[in-house]
Amino acid sequence: MSRSDERVLDNPARAALTGPHAHFAERRGRVLRYPVDVSPWLALPDEPDADDWADVATLAGPGAEITLFGCRGQIPEDWEITLDMDGVQMVDDGLAAAPDPEAILLGPADVPEMLDLVARTRPGPFLPRTVELGTYLGIRRNGALIAMAGERLHPPGWTEISAVCTDPSARGEGLASRLILAVAHGIRERGETPFLHTGAGNTTAIRLYESLGFRLRRTTAFLAARAPEHLAQTRSVGVS
Repeated sequence: MSRSDERVLDNPARAALTGPHAHFAERRGRVLRYPVDVSPWLALPDEPDADDWADVATLAGPGAEITLFGCRGQIPEDWEITLDMDGVQMVDDGLAAAPDPEAILLGPADVPEMLDLVARTRPGPFLPRTVELGTYLGIRRNGALIAMAGERLHPPGWTEISAVCTDPSARGEGLASRLILAVAHGIRERGETPFLHTGAGNTTAIRLYESLGFRLRRTTAFLAARAPEHLAQTRSVGVS
């Protein structure tokens, strides 16, 4: 991929919701979001103004938390910041992507087990309809789901690998690596490029991703905030 192709990753949720994931988009003015049971991510313009933030409050609803990628320094002072975590964005730089003979395709019928695995391993947001965002693969042992990985954000030409998790009883077997490479294989087969995000402090995961063939593209931030009650209440009356 050329350097210009990577620029869509500067605002990946917005690029996805105005591109391949447009059918998921809920809109208020210039603000977009996924349905709340699909993904928590909300997408602002690159340079949001006061009207955009008012629309965020309307779209989220009174007292609701909004979740953003890479928006540090732009959240209005009267909003309550509930999460502020440094993150990194990494892109495919030579992955040995390949299908895995033990990986199985996961779908809606598997969601209860997927949610249970996520609750035990906490890889990041995964909701009842997140499975609709793309391909999810898993590995079962004795009928039980013990590892999974899948696709989340989908900017044009790119697909994010997400929800990488392994049951504690099966860690150390390389299952996460195998599933990452299997998911990456499917992405590559579509002519797209894999990328992913993780916490900047998650050095173990970063080393793993680098060993597989990802490179650091940029640092970013994972943010969550809550609108002031007066703004949410004012904007929630008589709007559409």
